[in-house]
Order: sequence, then C-alpha cells, then structure tokens
Amino acid sequence: MMAQLQKGLKNILHKHPNDVVFLSALRTPITRSYKGGFRNAYPEQMLAAVLRATLTQNSNVPPSAVQDVSVGTVLSELGGSKAARMALNHVGYPSSTSLYTVNRACASSLQAITTIADSISVGRIDMGIGAGMESMTKNYGSKAVPTKLWPELRESPVKDARDCIMPMGITSENVAERYGISRADQDAFGAASHNRASKAQQEGLFDKEIVPVTVTNPPAESDSSPTPQPAETVTVSKDDGIRHNASTGSMAKLKPVFKETGTTTAGNSSQISDGAAAALLCRRSTAVSLGLTSSIIGKFAGSIVVGVAPDEMGIGPAYAIPALLDAMGIREEDVGIWEINEAFASQALYCVRELGLEKELERGRVNPRGGAIALGHPLGATGGRMVSTILSEMGGGGFGELGVVSMCVGTGMGMAGLIIRE
Repeated sequence: MMAQLQKGLKNILHKHPNDVVFLSALRTPITRSYKGGFRNAYPEQMLAAVLRATLTQNSNVPPSAVQDVSVGTVLSELGGSKAARMALNHVGYPSSTSLYTVNRACASSLQAITTIADSISVGRIDMGIGAGMESMTKNYGSKAVPTKLWPELRESPVKDARDCIMPMGITSENVAERYGISRADQDAFGAASHNRASKAQQEGLFDKEIVPVTVTNPPAESDSSPTPQPAETVTVSKDDGIRHNASTGSMAKLKPVFKETGTTTAGNSSQISDGAAAALLCRRSTAVSLGLTSSIIGKFAGSIVVGVAPDEMGIGPAYAIPALLDAMGIREEDVGIWEINEAFASQALYCVRELGLEKELERGRVNPRGGAIALGHPLGATGGRMVSTILSEMGGGGFGELGVVSMCVGTGMGMAGLIIRE
C-alpha cells in the first residue's frame, strides 16, 4: 500500500478507506512546573495516565490492536525511551506493541502523531498512538541547552550554528524588535489568552479532553512539628497555570525577563509546565472492520515542517502554515479554527499578523480557549495538547470542518498540521 496525498478541499473532506482517523485525543491537565499539581510527578507517570485512559475510553479496541506508539519528549533522560516503554507495558499494552520516542523540540508530539499517521498511510501498521510527555520540573535544569557540547560549535563562524543555543527569550526579543511588536500589544495578547482560558475552564470546555491524574506529594518538611507528616494523595483534574484575573494593567507591571530594556515578560510568555497527551489513530477501513465508525472524531490530513533562522525561531508558523495550505491545495478561508502555539506573545502576534488572521483572532477563531501563555508549554507534550484541544473545539461545532495546529520550534523551525472534523 502506498500513501497518496489528498489534495484539494473536496478530496480532503471525502471519506476514503485509507484515511488516517482519530479515535481519541486525550491529555492530562497542564500544570506549572515546580509549583503546580505535577511538581512531584514523573513524565512517564503522566504518560501512563493518558495511555491507560486511551484504553479505557476505547474499550472496544483490544490493546493488542495498537501496533506502535510514538512518544514526543524533549528533556527526558535517555530520550525517554526506556521509561516510556515501561509505562506502556505497566498500564496493560502487550509486549507486541512497540514504542519509540521522537524529539523535534516544541513540535515533538505533533511529530509523533505524524510518524504514526505516516506508518498507517503506507500500510506499515493499522493502528497506533502518537503521544507526548514532559516534566520540566524534573528535567529543565539546563534550560534545554546542552551542557556537554563540542567547543567548536560554540565558537562556530556560522552564526546560525551558534544561534541554535540562543536562549528562547532572546529570540522573542529579536522578533519583537525586528517586526515592531510593542510591549502593550504583547501584554494585551497575554491577558486575552488567560481570559479565554479562564472562561473555557469555568464553562467546563476542557473537561472532555482532560484525564485526571492522582499523584502523591511527600510531606512538607517542618522544623516546628516533631511528628512526621503523612504524604498527601491528590487528584489533579484542571490546568493550574491560568491567571483568572489577568488584565493588561497587571501584565504591564511585570519587568522584562531576558533584556533590561526588552518587552518579553513572564506574563506575555508561555509557562514552563508539566503534562502528557496521547492520540489514538487508525486507518478508516480498520475502524470500520472493528465496528468503530461511530468512534471516529476526526481525520489527520497531514503536516509540514519548514526551517527558519534560529535567532527568530518564533516566526516558524508564519512559514509552515502557508506551506501546509499549499501542499494540501486549500485556502486560508477554508480553515475554520487555528491553534497557534503561544511560545511568546511577540512571535504569536507576528504570525497572526503575517498570516492575515487578525480578524480571525478577534472573532475567537485563533486559540479560542487560550494558549500556552495561559495553559503552559510542556515541550514534548504541547503538540498533543493542541490536537486534543482543537478536536474538542471542533467537536462542539461552530468552527467549520478544517482546523490547523502550528507551532514554532527551537533551533529555527515551524510545523503545522491539518485536522478534519467528523
């Protein structure tokens, strides 16, 4: 079986037997690193929760039907492969289900979904899971910069090579300075992200995509209590980074983080976070043969990756999205909803403006439930989180049949994927 690119709106919307479809797309809550609900959780612990929930939600799918699992992760020890494989077996998948990990920085779990979809498209497998996991609490000690690096690279005469380890916040400042993204606009964008996420959470709009996770927190150390305190077991069920009273005024009070005269602050940047996500995909004909047609929630039409300059990596979506639309033979106006990762307000705003999506942003069709500024950005899990959110948004109706997820990628890339509602 050879994969065939479906091109053109009519062809993309048509239901083909060889389509790659979603049966579920789940995520954990996204919590603040060091202070949030998963501060004592392991990345593979969060992954285990979404893998287990995938089996529970798809009770008519035998675990042995899942042939391969791809897990996006950026910071995990040994690339996360051993711990992820252990988590897979721990929650009930057989040893015949294989697993590997992938690292495309901030796009890792969208890349994981893509590689599983590609394997289904070419007939290598019939069903698989694209997932992601990240504990920035446990693994962000080096700030995602290599500590053991060939010295010649640090001193490379090639600027783009040196810039691959430029702090992400400086790339944000570069975008703001080069493309005229004001501090006031960044603060307004950041406050709006929190406001939209707060409203969505209060209305229960995230509930269907979230898997509650029970964690055990060790007792707090106390010099005043001679009696040992018991460990605390809690169930984390909501994203905990949302600032429910965020305003442009409160954002304006925050000091720049990366440059004394800069515009990038903790309020208009994504949060470092912990979380996991998993999407179950299969060929449409496989879903039909297993009697799962009614379980199909969407179709994965494909994805595109492009490269950009490392020192302004945040502009990636402004190049990846047009490349995706061109490859799929569709127009911007065919898309009803956009999820563009908010690594920083500077780059997200630049991409919205460059793509001509200002009116769509005003209409609530760009990140309608907030984005990474409010929800957080657990690097390896972000793409999966965005896919679960956009499928939930589209499932509620009102956003048309086509949705795009896109994110910038550290070291200078952009990735975009096309999702079809069913």
